[in-house]
Amino acid sequence: MNGDPIAGPALLLAAAKGGVGPQLLPDLVEHVQEHLGPRLDDYRRRYELVDENDEACVFLVESGHWETLGEECRLEPGEREAVERAHAEHLRRLGVETERREEFETALEIRECVVVGSAGVG
Repeated sequence: MNGDPIAGPALLLAAAKGGVGPQLLPDLVEHVQEHLGPRLDDYRRRYELVDENDEACVFLVESGHWETLGEECRLEPGEREAVERAHAEHLRRLGVETERREEFETALEIRECVVVGSAGVG
């Protein structure tokens, strides 16, 4: 399991910050993606899409969204925090790559990020 669509460096950084080990995090990310994938169209209708490519769509969602997702995916609190952190780190890396770092950092102060894989969906 490679954790797609979350970039490998974002997974490593999220794992390094604690919560779960680096060997478990990709499996947790994939588990959450299995839950999110079928909901891509709903996310498109309900949330702000800040980036899209062939692999993923990146959304800004309301604060507290990850708590609900964690419950829906039956994640322990530390597991949820680690997966949420991986999604946020993905957005931060994207911000550096697209020269939108400040914009995304500001957004993360009041909202949360959800990355939904788009490969094979549609």
